[in-house]
Amino acid sequence: MSTAAVATPQLPDQRSVKEILEQGIEAANGPIQLACSFSVEDLVIIDQIHQHKLPIGIFALDTGRLNEETYLVAEGITGRYGIGIDWFFPRHDDVEALLKAKGPYSFRESLENRHECCRIRKVEPLGRALAGLKGWVTGMRREQSTTRTELPAIETDLLHGGIVKVNPLANWTETEVWEYAKKNRLPVNKLHAQGYPSIGCAPCTRAIAEGEHPRAGRWWWENPEHKECGLHR
Repeated sequence: MSTAAVATPQLPDQRSVKEILEQGIEAANGPIQLACSFSVEDLVIIDQIHQHKLPIGIFALDTGRLNEETYLVAEGITGRYGIGIDWFFPRHDDVEALLKAKGPYSFRESLENRHECCRIRKVEPLGRALAGLKGWVTGMRREQSTTRTELPAIETDLLHGGIVKVNPLANWTETEVWEYAKKNRLPVNKLHAQGYPSIGCAPCTRAIAEGEHPRAGRWWWENPEHKECGLHR
C-alpha cells in the first residue's frame, strides 16, 4: 500500500461540498488551490467555490496534448466566473529530449514509457504548481476507478510535503455530478456528449462503448489497476 497520502479521520459522508471545502481550508491554514483538469467534477467545485466565495484559487496543467474542447471549457470558466487560471507547462527541454529519443507515441509501448511521459507532462509541472501551497483540491470520486475506492474527503498528501489534499466530491456518484451540472448549466466539455466521460490528453483518451466503465477510455491499452498518471498515488 502506498504511503504517499494518509487519510485523516473521516467525518460523516453527509457533509456538503461547502463544508468539506471549508474544513480543508481550515486544515491547510494557508494558500489552497483547485487542480483543474476541466472535468465536469471540477466545474461543480468551481461553481461551489464561486457561490460561497471561498478563498480557493485555480491552477491547470497544460500538457501540450489537450483537446481543443478542453481549452474551450477553460474559456467558458473564465468568462462565466470572471476568474483567472494559473497555467503550468512541461519543461521544454524535457519534452524535446523525450521526443527525440523515443518519438511522439512512446507512451503506448510500455507502462514504464507511459509513466515517463506523464511524469514529464504532468507530475513535474504539478510539483511546481503546488510549491508554496498549503493545500490543494481535486475532483476525484471513489466510484471513478479501482484505484480510488477508499478515497477520503480530506487527506494528508505526504507525496507533496504533507500538505492537505481535499476531495470534496469523493462520495458523489456520476448521476449526482451530472444532475448538478445540468441544473446549474455548467459549461461542460463538448466531448462528454460524444461518449467521453473521462477526458485527459487527446492521444490517451477515447470514447467508450455503452456499458463500459467511465474510465475505460483512459489509457485503454492498460489494465484498470494501472490507470493513474502519477498525480494521485
